[in-house]
Amino acid sequence: MDKVKILIVDDEPDILEFLKYNLDKEEGFEVFTAQDGEEGIKVAEREQPTLIILDIMMPKMDGVEVCRHLRAKPEFEHTIITFLTARDEDYSQIAALDVGGDDYITKPIRPRVFLSRIKALLRRSGRAPESDSAEIIRVGDLAIDREKVNVTRGEETIDLAKKEFELLYLLVSKPGKVFSRDEIFNKVWGTDVIVGNRTIDVHIRKLREKIGDHYIKTIKGIGYKFEF
Repeated sequence: MDKVKILIVDDEPDILEFLKYNLDKEEGFEVFTAQDGEEGIKVAEREQPTLIILDIMMPKMDGVEVCRHLRAKPEFEHTIITFLTARDEDYSQIAALDVGGDDYITKPIRPRVFLSRIKALLRRSGRAPESDSAEIIRVGDLAIDREKVNVTRGEETIDLAKKEFELLYLLVSKPGKVFSRDEIFNKVWGTDVIVGNRTIDVHIRKLREKIGDHYIKTIKGIGYKFEF
C-alpha cells in the first residue's frame, strides 16, 4: 500500500524538521516540505498530498491565502488541510476554517497531541493507513474504540449510550475544534431527525458525569469542544 503523502508548509526550518521527523521517521508517512506559501502551492500541485499542514503567518503568501488558492482548484477539493496557529489567535483560527480548513493545531506543538490530531483527520476522511484505520484513539486517560463502540479508563469500562458515544467520538475526532450546535445535530442525529433544544446539553452533561468534566468545554453561544 502506498504511503500517505503529507505536505508541511512553514517558514521556520526548526519546525519543519521537527514535524517531518515525527511524521516520517516515527510514523512512516511520506513527507514533503516548503518554506513559504508560493513554494507550498508548487509542491502541492506536483505531489498531490493527502494532507497539507499550513502555518498561518508566512512570507510571500500566508496560510489562509494558500488554502483559498488550493480550494479553488477541483483537485484539492477533498484534500485535508490543517493549520498551525498561535494559541491565542482566535481571529486567525476562524479565518482558517472559513476558507476551507479542516482543523487547526495550536503552538507550541506537543508531539503526541500533534500525531493524534493528524491521525484523527486521516481516519475521519477514510484515508488512514490500513494498519491505523482501526486504531484505538487514546486521549488523556481514555481509550476510545470506534470499531467496538467502547470507552475505557484503565481497566474500567465506561458505559455510554449510542448517541453519547457518537457525540464523544465526534468531539474527539478534532480536539480543540469548536463544533457548533447545528453541526453536532447534523452529524450525530441527522438533519431529518427532530430533537429538542436541550438534547445536546443533556448528552453533554451525561458525558461529563461519565468521563470527567474537564474534557468537554462549553463555548458560550456557539457549541462545544474537546480538550486534553
